[in-house]
Amino acid sequence: MESPIRKKMLQAFSESDGEFVSGQALADFLGCTRTAVWKHIEELRREGFELEAVRRKGYRILHAPDKVTENEIRYGLNTKNLGQTIYYQESIDSTQKKAHQLAYDNCPEGTLVIAEEQTSGRGRMTRSWHSPKYSGIWMSIILRPNLPPQQAPQFTLLAAVAVVQALEEVCGLNPEIKWPNDILINGKKVTGILTELQAESDKINSIIIGIGMNVNSKQEDFPEELQKIATSVAIEKGKIVSRSSIIQKILEKLELYYHLYMEKGFGPIKLLWEGYAISIGREIIARTITGTIEGKAIGITNDGVLKIEDSSGRIHEIYSADIEIQGNS
Repeated sequence: MESPIRKKMLQAFSESDGEFVSGQALADFLGCTRTAVWKHIEELRREGFELEAVRRKGYRILHAPDKVTENEIRYGLNTKNLGQTIYYQESIDSTQKKAHQLAYDNCPEGTLVIAEEQTSGRGRMTRSWHSPKYSGIWMSIILRPNLPPQQAPQFTLLAAVAVVQALEEVCGLNPEIKWPNDILINGKKVTGILTELQAESDKINSIIIGIGMNVNSKQEDFPEELQKIATSVAIEKGKIVSRSSIIQKILEKLELYYHLYMEKGFGPIKLLWEGYAISIGREIIARTITGTIEGKAIGITNDGVLKIEDSSGRIHEIYSADIEIQGNS
């Protein structure tokens, strides 16, 4: 974890909006000496921050490196809770696994677990998730809503809306949501969301939302079996993009919709989700543990359950399945 002084220093630079901040103003704000300020400035430089120092004006950050450490995420982050506590590791087995440990140990709500690489990343149904170093976003966020456990699946859909809007706003892309947890661009998967729970019979203790996003991967970076079905933000955008900017926007959107959900319920989130859903109104095949259902996806329930109308007019409610959209690979 970074020092409180470094955290406050990045806050000061973020609030300065690109203007110079004097050494004395930083010292006063941080409650430390000018020498200590200089030492922290040098630490930021060593981490890859490009800082300009001008006599009688002070310091300003010209460029932040494309890493996903605490400092890079903190600089420019506009949230009250989400991401205000960050657990970063260069390499980790699974951010979800670490987040479960931290949640069990009663870490603050909004704690973010993030890594440059996962060695045992996982998705739904215990599948592995390809998580190479420095190319993507591999993170987990811990929420503690005062809700019954049966409402937890709605948070996958809430997170999907946050991710889609972040990609729209930061990257100018047009992602779509494939129920229950995939984000697609031009029909290929760019992001997966995994929502897990720590709960008692009548109360959620923690919801842990895992987000894995292919950001700056090249096509040849994917294993051969994924090349036809997976893509990255950079492939679709045609250029490398800032991972920290996407992370910041996801956290901001997630916080916004989390508060909306707690105030107004799932209704507004459901409307937003359906607006981005690629499968609604389409003929699909749903492969469940108990069998296969074919029909038209007609919407989701207020619990986030998928509704499929088969050829006989019968409506099936699907809680968990692999979805194949007819006509798509």
